[in-house]
Amino acid sequence: MKVVFSHQQFAHNPKSFIASGVRCENPEQPGRAQQLLDAALDCQLELEPPVDYGDDVLGSVHSKEYLEFLRNIYTRWSRVPGAAAEILPNIHPISRNDGYPKSAVGQVGFHVYDGSCPITAETWLSARWSAMTAAHAAYRVRSGDNACYALTRPPGHHASQDVTGGFCYMNNSAIAAEMLRGTFDRVAIVDIDVHHGNGTQRIFYERDDVMTVSLHADPARFYPFFWGYANEKGTGKGKGLNINLPLPRGTTDDDYLEALDDATSSVMKFAPDALVIALGLDAHEDDPFRGMAISTGGFGRIGRHLGALRLPTVLVQEGGYLSASLGKNLSSFLTGFRTRHSCP
Repeated sequence: MKVVFSHQQFAHNPKSFIASGVRCENPEQPGRAQQLLDAALDCQLELEPPVDYGDDVLGSVHSKEYLEFLRNIYTRWSRVPGAAAEILPNIHPISRNDGYPKSAVGQVGFHVYDGSCPITAETWLSARWSAMTAAHAAYRVRSGDNACYALTRPPGHHASQDVTGGFCYMNNSAIAAEMLRGTFDRVAIVDIDVHHGNGTQRIFYERDDVMTVSLHADPARFYPFFWGYANEKGTGKGKGLNINLPLPRGTTDDDYLEALDDATSSVMKFAPDALVIALGLDAHEDDPFRGMAISTGGFGRIGRHLGALRLPTVLVQEGGYLSASLGKNLSSFLTGFRTRHSCP
């Protein structure tokens, strides 16, 4: 089994983000990727750098306007007198149908929906290669690999067609799903991050070829707050194919596995040809966000459960923040997954 990673993903290194109105140290740091890479290599995964698949791959998920914004906004922002070194919004439109300004400050407010996605001089480089990492892992699976791990950093599941948020700039899981769709008719995405994958939901909400399933801490009192409720089921052709399983704060292994069993039962009814696992590790009991209390051994059980689906699978790294347990949690998941899945 391969781990796909580009060292360009280390370049993005924002110093802060805004939480509860306070500028804090940013937890989405390059050290996350290093810990995860070390763990993947210790599990005997073979490192492979991604290929650049071009902007059409990004455009399969994101709008042209949004990609132009990400590519150019740092240069434009740097011309604003007195602007901060890291780009964050100070105004937002009330509706996505409101006017689209020419101002750099106004466009930041349009495309960046919270205070956790600072944009630096290196953000476009790292986010683009993170997306190419997901695309390459999906290409490997399209080409015959049973499974492949995309070590994507920065993560992606909070980003949608034209907005960035929650440390996410491009939706890597969605890009992987679109790449898989080039070979497979039906793809399921199972998101096990502690936060709801609101960007992924928005991208596929009206589609019947990609099912989205998310297990996450109840958003009534947890980020992203506005999305991730059980009554969000998809619309149009996608009605019934978006499944949210919000769980209580502090959920532990056994209760999580019970919900995961419900999730995989729904996936099997959909009968996908391939699977994307949005692999958040931030549901762990030691993670700084403290949303759930999954043990390291619990991630092994989750991996075995998902591996038992025995589908061609792309593992796309989402959350999981710096702690002494981060690499161990990935190792536990990978070991469990490979025990049940038909991959070496």
